[in-house]
Amino acid sequence: MVVNATSFSRSGVADFLLQRVSAVVLTVYAGCIVWFVLTHPSLDYTQWFAFMRSPAMQIVGTLTLLSWGIHAWIGMWTVGTDYLNEHHIGKFATVLRLLYQFGVTSSVVLYFVLGLMIIW
Repeated sequence: MVVNATSFSRSGVADFLLQRVSAVVLTVYAGCIVWFVLTHPSLDYTQWFAFMRSPAMQIVGTLTLLSWGIHAWIGMWTVGTDYLNEHHIGKFATVLRLLYQFGVTSSVVLYFVLGLMIIW
């Protein structure tokens, strides 16, 4: 049986809500980007740079990046705990799941740090 030692919030309901809220944040951010592109038909690099470097977009971008990290971790943790268990894989499932979670955690942290470096 898998324990919640590495889940995001230690509660299935909280993880469910975080997953949904982060999805809404990601959708709103994507909508803002699409809206800006559609409302600027002659968009050039200078306009795009000014838009993305505005303090509001940097803050929203950071919140979106945080939401992406939460969303990705909860989703990948769920997949790992659902499919990387002894029932499906056998006696090495725990080791494989921990390696998988280490890889996912490393990737999420790396992408988050790189994203912050790009945004700020």
